[in-house]
Amino acid sequence: MKKSLVLSFSAIAVLSANEQVSLESVLVTDTLKSKVVKDISNENLKSADLAQALSDVSPSISLVRRSGIANDIIIRGQKKDNINILIDDAKIYGACPNRMDPPTSHVLTNNIQSVEIIEGPYDIESFGTLSGKVKVNTKKPKEGFLGDVNVNYGSYGYSKYSATLSGGTKDIKALISASTESSEQYEDGDGNTLAQQLEKNSKDDTRVYSDKYKDMDAYEKKTFMSKLYFNLDDKQEINLSYTANRSDDILYANTPMDAIYDDSDIYTFNYIANDLSTFSKKLKFNTYYSKVDHPMATTYRKNGAMEMTNHMKSKIKGAKLQNDMNFFNGVLTLGLDTSKRSWEGEYSNKMNPYLADSISKTDTKNKAVFVKYNKDINAFNIELASRYDRTDIRTDGNEQDNDYNSLNAYLLTTYKANNSLNFFAGLGKSSRVPDARELYFKKGGKLVGTPDLDQTKNYEIDLGFEKTIGDFKIKTKLFYSMLKDYIVYNNSNVENKFENIDAKIYGFDISGFYYASDELYFDYGLSYQRGKKDEALDGQNDTNLAEIAPLKARIALNYEVGKNNFKASYIASKAWSNYDEENGEQHLGGYGILNLKYENSYIKNTVVTLGVDNVFDKTYATSNTYKDLTLLSSTSDEVMLLNEPGRYVYVNIKYSF
Repeated sequence: MKKSLVLSFSAIAVLSANEQVSLESVLVTDTLKSKVVKDISNENLKSADLAQALSDVSPSISLVRRSGIANDIIIRGQKKDNINILIDDAKIYGACPNRMDPPTSHVLTNNIQSVEIIEGPYDIESFGTLSGKVKVNTKKPKEGFLGDVNVNYGSYGYSKYSATLSGGTKDIKALISASTESSEQYEDGDGNTLAQQLEKNSKDDTRVYSDKYKDMDAYEKKTFMSKLYFNLDDKQEINLSYTANRSDDILYANTPMDAIYDDSDIYTFNYIANDLSTFSKKLKFNTYYSKVDHPMATTYRKNGAMEMTNHMKSKIKGAKLQNDMNFFNGVLTLGLDTSKRSWEGEYSNKMNPYLADSISKTDTKNKAVFVKYNKDINAFNIELASRYDRTDIRTDGNEQDNDYNSLNAYLLTTYKANNSLNFFAGLGKSSRVPDARELYFKKGGKLVGTPDLDQTKNYEIDLGFEKTIGDFKIKTKLFYSMLKDYIVYNNSNVENKFENIDAKIYGFDISGFYYASDELYFDYGLSYQRGKKDEALDGQNDTNLAEIAPLKARIALNYEVGKNNFKASYIASKAWSNYDEENGEQHLGGYGILNLKYENSYIKNTVVTLGVDNVFDKTYATSNTYKDLTLLSSTSDEVMLLNEPGRYVYVNIKYSF
């Protein structure tokens, strides 16, 4: 029997039923507007790192290696606040100014059902979507009583244990999930641990790990998630959730400090009503609160006697009201959105519990209204949207406060030429305000931030098509982004190292699949971006934009028969030839790695998975060394690279009931 698929990149996964476990293809739906990566909790079994999972399946997503876990992502040359990351419609911002705890680190793959990725400025529902949006959807409770237990072991002493229970009736359902994991320091392809990479490359011997700590584990992490759903009647629903993350002793080898702990909490409340009246097809209200507590220190280094600490805290609360109604044979959406983000940090050491602020307490308050209209006209679909934001930034420090106003909008059109050919075009303008680090961050008695930064604007056009020819599908998308007042880091400045410039990023991605038979299919992806500053920064000559990953490709063979699934994927990247050398980036060699995975369900209700990543034990690095991050200097006077893990072997056993 021929399976029908709509995907651009795909992977084999396990779908667990209550009575019998069956193995099926997991779909990664790739529309012309967005990608939806489904069933991540079953697919990404080797670790709990969402950034790793996304970079493995999409060439347009690059991994920024920070540690054994808690890594960051780049989408189309954009990261940090330039992309918007939501977890169940809630925002969470890492507290670390050095990106030790990006938003992707506060939710684990074993709790994730799907991830929707929108590339470009095509989102008006959320504050600050400049060049992309990543919407993480966690598991939902189901009726009846069901659950699963996972046990995972891997190379470098990795172990993970997780369990999920879900159940209830039509009117009330609940879910509880918990996990614990830990790992020793991984080894790169040359056999060096994190501590050994630091010892081999660091220019400053006081920065390396002390003898007492150089063999310590890379991290330990515990999580808990709970959800409660109520059906008030056939048209109205209320749901609540709480997610806790507790991480301890996370090593960041190529930075001056490690994380003593990283604790986060996310609370959400949602009310959804359908068909309330002629003027309300769907009404949604959601509110959330999240907080992060993150002290980082030199405790484990040879200069640890001083035990310099930067204790950072971040929190945000927000609410959104959104109503959909039928309007002239289309859907009109009206919405209100508001949030308040707070960020603060202070330096201390053993002798002085308070030395100075790293970021004086700063509040970023946003209020917005938005409207969207979606309508089908014969073979065309048209989506027109706009958002107005007013943002006030207030600091307790001596620097200036800031106010920003912006009007953003986009137009998306798709044209269905026939059942096998679709065209896509998008035109949009978006913006995001500078964050407290870019404005007010202090280090070593100097003001690294620049208090008078303008907000960044993105003017972008996207064009694309998708074509299906029998069992073969190809989709391609081209984009051109003009960034006005783009915020970059100028290493030539002694203070006020962040500044506004004009820049351009353009590129393309190609993806698709070929279904050779009922048992065998291939999926593939290719992505390329190029970034240029309109003019070099003050005191510099280089016009290459930082953090623009080179050409990256992925091809995977997927074979499934009976109770067996096998996948072989090859991920390759070209060497970095265009990079921002004057601001710390350097040449990185190209690489190609092979990953293998096999799983079966011979035992009732049980799936056994075996995998090997980086089969040939290659030594390589994926993320460059832009000095926007505080990284250590190497013996060659360049910024210290951090290599990826070498060969990694893992086994996972999942029992479902």
